[in-house]
Amino acid sequence: MFPQDLTDVADKLTDCCNSGREAEALDSLYAQDCVSVEALPMGEAGRETQGLEGIRGKHEWWYGAHDVHSVSAEGPFLFGDDQFSLVFDMDVTNKETGERMRAKEVGVYTVKDGKIAREEFFYSPMG
Repeated sequence: MFPQDLTDVADKLTDCCNSGREAEALDSLYAQDCVSVEALPMGEAGRETQGLEGIRGKHEWWYGAHDVHSVSAEGPFLFGDDQFSLVFDMDVTNKETGERMRAKEVGVYTVKDGKIAREEFFYSPMG
């Protein structure tokens, strides 16, 4: 049996991601000192972003740089006492280049004291 706080956080994040409520998820599910790590540099922020305000800024950059046509989150997939993952399917257009792309990525989340303390994103190869 998985810990209740893990399943609660995982279910709520999945629901927020699938209903366009990412800001609500940041406000209610993330620790103030959380860390976000991307597989590749993300704009000026690079690969690693420290703290909730930094992660909010990363989200603002992403939505400012892309027209998001659709995003869905599949899961959650639970692991041990403190981790879960979601599989994201995205359809976005880069505002600067006009390039439209579909992408999949896996987000791996670590929960500590009922809050997301770390998130890591794994990308599918783009060909």
